[in-house]
Amino acid sequence: MRTLVLLLTLLPLAAQPPQKQGNPLESLPPNLEILTHFGERADFSPDNQRVAFMNKSFGDAFAIDLKTRVIRCLTCNIPGAAFLRVMHFSNGGYLLIGPEKFTDIRTSRSRDNELWYLSQAPGSRPVRLNQKMSEGAAIAKTGMKIAFSQTRGQNPDLKPGTSQLIVAELDLSGPQPALKDKRVVWESPSNACTIEAQDFYDNGRRLTYSCYEPQGKASVWTIDLTSGERRNETLPIGDYNEVEGIFPGGQYTCVESDRQAILQGREGKFRQIDIWKLRLDGTGRSFERLTFFNDHVGWKASNPVVSSDGRMMAFQVARSADEAGVGYGIMLYHFK
Repeated sequence: MRTLVLLLTLLPLAAQPPQKQGNPLESLPPNLEILTHFGERADFSPDNQRVAFMNKSFGDAFAIDLKTRVIRCLTCNIPGAAFLRVMHFSNGGYLLIGPEKFTDIRTSRSRDNELWYLSQAPGSRPVRLNQKMSEGAAIAKTGMKIAFSQTRGQNPDLKPGTSQLIVAELDLSGPQPALKDKRVVWESPSNACTIEAQDFYDNGRRLTYSCYEPQGKASVWTIDLTSGERRNETLPIGDYNEVEGIFPGGQYTCVESDRQAILQGREGKFRQIDIWKLRLDGTGRSFERLTFFNDHVGWKASNPVVSSDGRMMAFQVARSADEAGVGYGIMLYHFK
C-alpha cells in the first residue's frame, strides 16, 4: 500500500497526479480487501471479531463475523426500521441512531434523530433513550459512557447557530435503559463551529470531535473533559477535515480529508475525500494518506474505524456524488 506523509510546507502542488478514470475496486493493494458488497458506517465489536454496519441510510443494522463471514441482521424483526448508525457498547449491546420512522431525509436525519439501546440478547428490540441528538455519537472503549451533540434542530431551547457537546452514562440497572449524569462539556455559540462527537481516548478523559464550519469546511478538535481545554488539530491544514476513528493509544486518528484534491488544484469539501492518518499533537505536520480512492474520478473513501488492537481499519467505498454517509460496501484495511 502506498503511503504519503504530508509535509505541509514542502510538498509542491505539482507533485500530485491528476485523477484517473476507472474503478478503484479492480486494482486494490494487497493489504486491502472487500468485506461486504453493500452497506455503510462500519463499527468494530469490542473483541474485534465482528463488524456491525448499516445496510443503507434509514435501514437495518447488520453484523458480519470476520472469521466465518456470516452476516446476520440485528433489526430485521422491526418493521420499517429507519436507523442511520449502529455502534458497539463494551457490554456487547448496541447503540442505534435514527428516527422512529422515516419522514423525509432532512427531517429524519436532523429533527427526529435520536438514540436507542439494543441488547445483544437474541430477539431484543431497540429501546428509546428519549434523547434527540445531531449526527453521530462517541462510545467509550470501557464502561457505558457516551458523547453526542445537539443543535437547535433537536433542542428548540438553543439559540440559532448554537450546538452543544454532551457527555452521559448509559444506566442499565433499572427496568428500562436510560441516560444519566448528562452534562454539557462545551457549547459553541455560533455556526462558526457546529459540533459532532467522535471518539473517546486517553481512558475516556479526552474526546475528539468535528467542527463543521461555514463554506463547507471542517476541522478536527480535541477536548480534555476534565479541564475543558480544547485544541484545533488541523488548523495548519485547513479546508475539509472530519475526524473519524481513533487509533489505540490515542496519539493518532483517522480523518476524512479533501487534502489530495486541494493539492491537485481541485475543489474539495466532503464530496472529494479520502482517509488520512493524523497525529494529535496540534501541529498538523504528521498527516499520512491511507486510501487512494479519490484518485479516481467519482470515487471516495469514508467513515473509517480502527480496531482496538490497531491491526485493521474498516471503512466504506463511496461515490463522490452521494451525500455524506452513503456507502456501497465495507472494506478492510490491514495495517502492516
